[in-house]
Amino acid sequence: MIGFGNLIRRNVKLFFKDKGLFFTSLITPIILLVLYVTFLAKSFREGFLSGGLDVYPIKEGLIDAVVGGQLFSSLLSVSAITVAFCANMLMVQDKVTGARNDLAVTPVKSHTLTLSYYVATVISTLLICLVTTIICFIYMKNIGWYMSAEDVACIFADVFLLTMFGTALSSVVNLFLSSQGQMQAVGTIVSAGYGFICGAYMPIASFGEGLQKVLMFLPGTYGTGLLRNHAIGGAIEEMEAQGMPEEVTGAVMDSLDCNLYFGEEKISESTMYIVLILSVVILLSVYVLLGRMRKKH
Repeated sequence: MIGFGNLIRRNVKLFFKDKGLFFTSLITPIILLVLYVTFLAKSFREGFLSGGLDVYPIKEGLIDAVVGGQLFSSLLSVSAITVAFCANMLMVQDKVTGARNDLAVTPVKSHTLTLSYYVATVISTLLICLVTTIICFIYMKNIGWYMSAEDVACIFADVFLLTMFGTALSSVVNLFLSSQGQMQAVGTIVSAGYGFICGAYMPIASFGEGLQKVLMFLPGTYGTGLLRNHAIGGAIEEMEAQGMPEEVTGAVMDSLDCNLYFGEEKISESTMYIVLILSVVILLSVYVLLGRMRKKH
């Protein structure tokens, strides 16, 4: 365990010392926040009001809270994955520099070395994502706060689970990378495409029926759904308290991916958590198994 702890500390220190990796990871959520607030906030707001909800006597701050919650959850669902991919590039850099070969000839077991990259990446990614989460909470406090203490706790839990999922996914992918060019290509693809397939940039409810069915098999969809529920749920309850019919608020939650459906059956939050946790376990097991196989090879 001493060797395991030393490897984790080594990887975390190298990540924060590498200004390129660190600032690339840190700037990703900042750019997304500016992008969401500057461009997508207006689009989300217009889409929200286009359904005829402006006929109800809703407070202006309440509408801002729903739109802000959509932005908030989108930002965190994307950042947890993209930052994990950036932070986990240290594993590829060790291959490029030959440091991985030096570590492989030491008495440290292969699974210990493999897991040290995973845990170190979770720690590095979680630190950045927690800072991003706090910034988002400050943003929500300024535009309209309707989240309970339970919602806040659940959001932190969601970020933690998504970080573990993103790290496990990036670990499996990065095992097959061995050059700087491959690192940049994968980083670009993930940054550009993940937000669409997890429903962060556009709600899944706005996609075609066939694509919706495909996206329901992706774990990231459920991570976004959990964040949506916990960021927007309080504002939706306040709308109902102000007289908005439940069928209308239900339609709003459907349109914003708070409610997810597999076929005709609504998926509960507990099921979303189970899917996300099982995905982490499966991906982590595959990662360790592939690491052992590559070590033997």
